[in-house]
Amino acid sequence: MTERRPNGFWAFLCVLGRGINAVRLVILNLIFFLFLFIVLLLLFGGYLGSRSEHLIQGDSVLVIKPQGELVEQYSIDPLQRALAQLSGNPPKQVQLRDLVAAIDAAAKDTRITRILLEPGELQGGGFAALSEAGAALDRFRAAGKPVIVWAPSYDQGQYYLAAHADRILVDPQGGVMITGLANYRLFYKDLLDKLGVDVHLFRVGQFKSAAEPYILDHASPESKEADSFWMGGLWDTYVNEVAKLRKLDATALRTDIDTLPETIANARGDLGQLSLDQHLVDGLATPAELEAMMRKEGVPAGKKGEGFRQVSLQRYATNLPDDDNGTAPGVAVVVAEGEISGGKQPQGTVGGESTAALVRAAREDKRTKALVLRVNSPGGEVYAAEQIRREVALTRAAGIPVIVSMGNVAASGGYWISMNADRIYAEPNTITGSIGIFGMVLTVPGTLDKLGVKSDGVGTSPLAGAFDITRPLDPRVGTVIQATIEKGYRDFVGQVAKARGKPYDAIDTIAQGRVWTGQQALDRGLVDQLGGLGEAVADAATRAKLGKQYPVRYVEEPLGGFEQFLMGLNESAMVQVAQAYGLHLPAWAAHIDTMAPELKLLRSAPSGRPNVYAYCFCTPR
Repeated sequence: MTERRPNGFWAFLCVLGRGINAVRLVILNLIFFLFLFIVLLLLFGGYLGSRSEHLIQGDSVLVIKPQGELVEQYSIDPLQRALAQLSGNPPKQVQLRDLVAAIDAAAKDTRITRILLEPGELQGGGFAALSEAGAALDRFRAAGKPVIVWAPSYDQGQYYLAAHADRILVDPQGGVMITGLANYRLFYKDLLDKLGVDVHLFRVGQFKSAAEPYILDHASPESKEADSFWMGGLWDTYVNEVAKLRKLDATALRTDIDTLPETIANARGDLGQLSLDQHLVDGLATPAELEAMMRKEGVPAGKKGEGFRQVSLQRYATNLPDDDNGTAPGVAVVVAEGEISGGKQPQGTVGGESTAALVRAAREDKRTKALVLRVNSPGGEVYAAEQIRREVALTRAAGIPVIVSMGNVAASGGYWISMNADRIYAEPNTITGSIGIFGMVLTVPGTLDKLGVKSDGVGTSPLAGAFDITRPLDPRVGTVIQATIEKGYRDFVGQVAKARGKPYDAIDTIAQGRVWTGQQALDRGLVDQLGGLGEAVADAATRAKLGKQYPVRYVEEPLGGFEQFLMGLNESAMVQVAQAYGLHLPAWAAHIDTMAPELKLLRSAPSGRPNVYAYCFCTPR
């Protein structure tokens, strides 16, 4: 009797089953060995940690080497952030509050004798955030401890922070490059015309230029006028502050910046020596010479007699005590960072529902006696901003003082969520205002026509199918949208007038979508006081009669269980010690888990209806 062979289909299923099983085993083994590596890392880190009597020794230098952007709140997913840290590749973001807290703690820490700041990999963060960090460096220096800065070279953002130091050093091959501020944007009208896309823009505000790239091929005169004014204000603040910190004449500094092409040619291209001659830096030094200088000034040697005794920002911040303080009454801080979008949004983006829920949670927490809303947002969707503003108003109505602290940008929708606070603080170089709204509808009948496609049919009423993007926009629909936009603008201006205690016409005059610096906004009554987050928190505590000692709690979306485990693991002293010995997760573990800004505006725009925005593209480069 011959053996019966399986038919082709059954054989295929058997092979497929064995393949799936093999893939399953491979995935399970990868997960198993990843967690085994983590356990071994913990055990070995614990062994090394037990042999270290003091994680931070006396006479140590706090080395601050920020990588990436200085942010109010992480936008990188917590899981990705934790895996990146464990693999030895820290995420390219530095949280401002962590940096400031570490500097302030180090000022009182007898184990820390000085700070070495290396901002060479700092890729921006906005002038207001840099001012906050600079103020912390000033407090450190006021405690009698020096701040030294070294970098291979400095751009103008890095130098703005470095100017707060006692000494600025640069590599002989580098120098300081200060160029001024610019706000150049891409314009898409010609491209959209070629594609047959029709953009219908509805706006109120003579200077509301956020959507101009879709309808023009150049910046309008009104846009250039407004941008020149607020950027000129920012630049004046920059030059004057740097001149004051470096004890230079502001006029001479401005001249040196403007004539850089001529002076660098006369210096035969030696930017480092030119920076020294112009007193922008105090010395030229290689990394080896920097280490020798530290040793000569009394800093003990590091491990095995090499380098100098130091502790990194990450390692130092890990050892700082938690400010939660249990059930003690205190000040709650809600961060509104990023674009404002509807619904629930992750950290680094302001969600109409999610951020409003955080304000509500702070209000309903019995420990909250005052609330600080830290705003760093160019705005976004109007309704989402209104959801947050209502929660702010309800918090005040509940008898809880609300203070707004504006960061780099609190413009348009960012101002919308701020206006109902008891008091608004801004830095002189905060970008704010832009009180105006606009709406856009995109239709593509021309695009379809180029492809030989037509749209036709019937409706039950004149406006049926009016927002079908395959059909031309009915002028009557345009009338409806424009009326809605104008009503939204009146609401915006009227609410600002009510909140600021001013006549409607007075606010309308300084609104019109126009952008202001923090100083200019103060002069026009849009903010109450110049100052940073620290001043805002102190004001909130005073209004709540909390005394001099009180906890400050950040209200954020809680992490999941696995995320909490990884973040706690990453911040543990054992892992810090193990990483100091070169033990990390493999680099690929960090990957388990920029479009042009004008196009990002459309990223979350729902189709089939007009989208109404209070947004400001006002970040200089």
